[in-house]
Amino acid sequence: MSALGAAAHEDDISGLGVLSEVPTEPSPLAGYTVAVTADRRHAQLTTSLERRGARVLSAPALRIVPLADDHEALSATLACLEQSVAITVVTTGVGFRHWLDAADGWGVGESLRESLGSSRIIVRGPKARGAVRAAGLAEEWCPASESIYEVLERLLEEDLSGVRVAVQLHGEPIHDVVAALRASGAVVIPVPLYRWVLPDDTGPLRRMIETATARQLDAITFTSAPAVAGMLSFADGLGVGEALRGALAEDVIAFCVGPVTAGPLRACGIPTVQPDRSRLGSLLHCVAEQLPERRRRTVHVGPHTLELRGHAVVLDGRLVELPPSPMGVLRALARQPGRVYRPEELLGGLKAPGAASPHAVEMAVTRLRALLGDAVVVQTVVKRGYRLAC
Repeated sequence: MSALGAAAHEDDISGLGVLSEVPTEPSPLAGYTVAVTADRRHAQLTTSLERRGARVLSAPALRIVPLADDHEALSATLACLEQSVAITVVTTGVGFRHWLDAADGWGVGESLRESLGSSRIIVRGPKARGAVRAAGLAEEWCPASESIYEVLERLLEEDLSGVRVAVQLHGEPIHDVVAALRASGAVVIPVPLYRWVLPDDTGPLRRMIETATARQLDAITFTSAPAVAGMLSFADGLGVGEALRGALAEDVIAFCVGPVTAGPLRACGIPTVQPDRSRLGSLLHCVAEQLPERRRRTVHVGPHTLELRGHAVVLDGRLVELPPSPMGVLRALARQPGRVYRPEELLGGLKAPGAASPHAVEMAVTRLRALLGDAVVVQTVVKRGYRLAC
């Protein structure tokens, strides 16, 4: 789902089911709904997930505001020039480029490049390394893990007493890193190059949170820790923070690009799934591989093979998208295939507003049978209820 088209896709979520006409093997993410919280890379993530078959909710949790005109960034830069720094820690490529561009605007660009060139430059990952090299500078070291904490460990192996260290921040203060360096005796100059704020239009984010708390979302992707913290804070402001945390802990899978991004979720006791490498491509591969592995369930119903996905089923190789209420009833029946469920026991699976009667269950079952194209899949046991024909 695109950020501006969220309402249209809400209609898709609650609309009529569609039986695919082409009996081909469904795409790996077909039938699943995935939210994208990234700002800068949301278009790339959305396109890649949609190519894999996912229904995408694009809901940027934050946007980056460059600090080119901010007095804190200027003061930190002047501090680096007034007395040269011995070590420069570059955490992100985009942040480093912002720094040099801002310095050019302040008229100290060449001086800053000369000062940085005379320091030992430690970069956090390949993107930061690429930005450093593009500026005509050279890094001394880059950790394989791309973790700021491995950079910290490397620096703490040295005697930093009195050593001036410039740390380019990457949208969040990383207080623990700065504090550890200062505790070792280093003179640390934090350089804030951009900050995070809520997007101008928070509607898509609000709708995504509502979808997640309704347990109609299969996964959310995160590419930065500030985006995680921003989403949780925004949900708290809406009064649904606990409901969102509960959904993430139980039904909605949180895919994070790396351990730093996952930090705010771990602090809440929320499990996360991360790729082996902190890369966007690795994250996409992880979602395509792990989401079906963790969410789908296959049952044999009479002569049919029925695979339950997020908002759809694969019936004998055909993808059938289902509205929330029929899908909820089917999931309830599939908890114990073959068991007879009373209509009252299936009410919890209904998603339609005000659907709180056995008649509503009957209507959902009728619709489910019609969409599956085989009334025998769901059997009626007279005066008792319904069951899958297992």
